[in-house]
Amino acid sequence: GDKTGVSKPRSEVHRDGDYHRAVHVWIYCESTGELLLQHRADCKDSWPGQWDISSAGHISAGDSSLSSARRELQEELGIKLPVDAFELIFVFLQECVINNGTYTNNEYNDVYLVTTLTPIPLEAFTLQESEVSAVRYMHRDEYKSCLAAESGEYVPYDVNGQYGQLFSIIEERYKDNTESRSLTLQKQISRYAPIHLEPELTTLSEGDKEALGYILKASMVIDEIFYEQVWNSNTMLRDWLRAHADSSSLDSLKWAYYSINKSPWSCLDENKAFLSTADSAVKLLTDATKPISGWKGLEYRAAFPLDKPRGANFYPADMNKMEFDLWKSGLTDKEQKDATGFFTVIKRPDALLTTSVVESDGPNQTNTSDDLFIVPYSKEYKASLEKATELLIKASDCSDCPSLKNLLRTKANAFLSNDYYESDIAWMELDSNIDVTIGPYETYEDGLFSYKATFEAFVGVRDDVATSQVKLFGDQLEDLEKNLPLDNIYKSDNVSAAPIRVMNLLYNSGDVKGPQTIAFNLPNDERIVNERGTSMVMLKNISEAKFKNILKPIANACIREEQKEYVDFEPYYTHIVCHECCHGIGPHSITLPGGKKSTVRMELQECHSALEEAKADIVGLWALNFLINKGLLPKSLSKSMYVSFLAGCFRSIRFGLEEAHGKGQALQFNWLYDKGAFILHSDGKFSIDFTKVEEAVESLGREIMTIQAKGDKPAAQSLLQSRATLTQPLRVALEKIEHMQ
Repeated sequence: GDKTGVSKPRSEVHRDGDYHRAVHVWIYCESTGELLLQHRADCKDSWPGQWDISSAGHISAGDSSLSSARRELQEELGIKLPVDAFELIFVFLQECVINNGTYTNNEYNDVYLVTTLTPIPLEAFTLQESEVSAVRYMHRDEYKSCLAAESGEYVPYDVNGQYGQLFSIIEERYKDNTESRSLTLQKQISRYAPIHLEPELTTLSEGDKEALGYILKASMVIDEIFYEQVWNSNTMLRDWLRAHADSSSLDSLKWAYYSINKSPWSCLDENKAFLSTADSAVKLLTDATKPISGWKGLEYRAAFPLDKPRGANFYPADMNKMEFDLWKSGLTDKEQKDATGFFTVIKRPDALLTTSVVESDGPNQTNTSDDLFIVPYSKEYKASLEKATELLIKASDCSDCPSLKNLLRTKANAFLSNDYYESDIAWMELDSNIDVTIGPYETYEDGLFSYKATFEAFVGVRDDVATSQVKLFGDQLEDLEKNLPLDNIYKSDNVSAAPIRVMNLLYNSGDVKGPQTIAFNLPNDERIVNERGTSMVMLKNISEAKFKNILKPIANACIREEQKEYVDFEPYYTHIVCHECCHGIGPHSITLPGGKKSTVRMELQECHSALEEAKADIVGLWALNFLINKGLLPKSLSKSMYVSFLAGCFRSIRFGLEEAHGKGQALQFNWLYDKGAFILHSDGKFSIDFTKVEEAVESLGREIMTIQAKGDKPAAQSLLQSRATLTQPLRVALEKIEHMQ
């Protein structure tokens, strides 16, 4: 299915049997259970005079799949639909020879489903006479039976083979299973423990309390942007589910679980969809077809794919990595930097753009080709960012803390300028009782390249006592870098001790779906990492809640009795601090073998996040041991940190292996298990071999950092493919946890 870059006329493609791409578009009416069929014109050179797909056609050279699907539907049937009406349900490879061997069809078909609520009146269609002679509706079961019987009236498809997915997907979607769906959603929701956040506000001045109100309102605006970033119809689905939450107990559960995940894909189930297009929002189009008297128009379900889009809403839904790379290769250096930057989205001209973006020819939009172009966040999310800017400026005016005033004002400026450098420096220098992190930071949602940053906000009250206790790690960064288990040529000479702050969380928004984070290390801007290092924020009240509600019960189930005593909040929390600290050491900006300057993120692309999380974890363990040996940490940590880490592995892997933290944790567990540092006993419980764990930790740290330093993506892929898997020992632990409340 990859593009070769070769173009040929359609007649020669079928003469020579070249593999090529096409689209199938099925219109399905959910109220009647019928599919729309078209009768192929008698003049067609393939399957003339037979009933076939609602609409289909080749993807011409240079066209995208989705634009081809929209074009074919409009040309053949006279139906004009927006991109959110099309659901890509599977890709089908059709290989056959017809017409006495003169017509060979080797075709990759992107199969789309358009779901309408009621049938489109037949008189509403405008048929392309050279392609289509008639249309009719037919119940899906009757049509399936005709195909199974190989009736000569219908273009043949093997319903017992790959094309049978069309029917199985629809059947599963519309069968009466309300009770089982409700039970499944209840079980999924019950995996989360609700906690109440009550940080102490007495340390805040009156001015800061007033500023806090505006900061919280700005954070709510940030939430709106994130919903938009996840997927192009996400906000519409959210509003639909919320409006219908009181319709039934099932609708209430749908809304509750959607609220946790902030999308129709479950974070704890490797992003498996827990909703389908049948649950989605209904939209009415009055001008999708020619007007028909007495018919209000076409009502359809806003579609979403069963598989979460790897490119989120940062790239066109039908763009793949090869197309992006080919397009990027034709850009100037400046355009390439923008295309791969944190704060831009990539669009097609036929996307659903706002009027302001379509009409803009100014410096905030880079048109580089007819196929793809670059839009900065400041333009893409202009309305929301202007609103957030206004609120942050009001908060800055209220606050009487100089560093907080500076952060809020520079962040407001960044929202409009799309340049976050100055505001990230201000964030690192924040010294305030109110701790605020707000803006685009993490790149986990970008599953194609890990280029694009999602918006998030964390607002809390600083814990001065805990902040002073963790200052030790910042003071030791340079020494840790010098002594890393890594060849000296790969070590950095300039590591500065970034500030470490501990706060109790009051509110968060944006990219904080599913499992809640207990710490973060920012910024991700390589310029600042090189100049200033990074800064860490610890959420102590969330850490305490996770230890109490999650880690202790897991340890009781999975750790051998004689080592349970070592599972304690202090080593657990200390390793979290060290994990975040260790994001700031090791390779970041690198020199490739040919002398080219680059970054680990740019070279490892989609492998970067999982490997970086694993590095921070495993080097964090190495660093704790290093500091214990230096006498800077108590020796009582030396065993408890490893046992607490082992219990923590099982906690993180529950996130699933699609998520960076879970994938990185599986890599570490399997490496340490294979080295004999982790032991599985006959009773299904685990323990640490303290004679082997230190060497195993060091060897994995060296392996990961060497791959990062070399920018060796094939080695990164190989390591993740071989180690970041759900092995039998992990299954044993996860099965134990599965049966726990």
